[in-house]
Amino acid sequence: MSEHDVSVTTRGHLAARLAKKRGLRQLVKFGIVGASGAVVNLVIFTLLQKLTRNAVIVDFSIGFMAGGVSNYFLNRMWTFRSDRHAGREGAQFLTVSLLALLVADLVVYLLENPLGFHHAHTVWLISMVFGVIVNFFLNKYWTFRDAP
Repeated sequence: MSEHDVSVTTRGHLAARLAKKRGLRQLVKFGIVGASGAVVNLVIFTLLQKLTRNAVIVDFSIGFMAGGVSNYFLNRMWTFRSDRHAGREGAQFLTVSLLALLVADLVVYLLENPLGFHHAHTVWLISMVFGVIVNFFLNKYWTFRDAP
């Protein structure tokens, strides 16, 4: 077996082992779902920025929660494959989304006010990163903790 064959085989085994890791699979799926929610969020945020005179934090919050609604359904069906009570999980997911929103809104506020950073889409992106981190861990270990 050549050195190249060993390298390819090793990478193949590593990929297979990583694919078997439930938490890693969920994180990847959560990221894909989150990307779709981020598109919903960004489109709504951008439309509101163009059509209204709302503060960035208001438009960000509306877009964030709209993206969160689509994320809930996709995460429930695909990422965590949950069959628990949808109402209870929905309430938990909404609670987590609100907590993540508070964290992200705090980041928006800090970037715009004390730091004086006013590039709306960059503020949006940085704030989203913080919101995603909070969202994943709270949803994985609270909302969907009993999912198969």
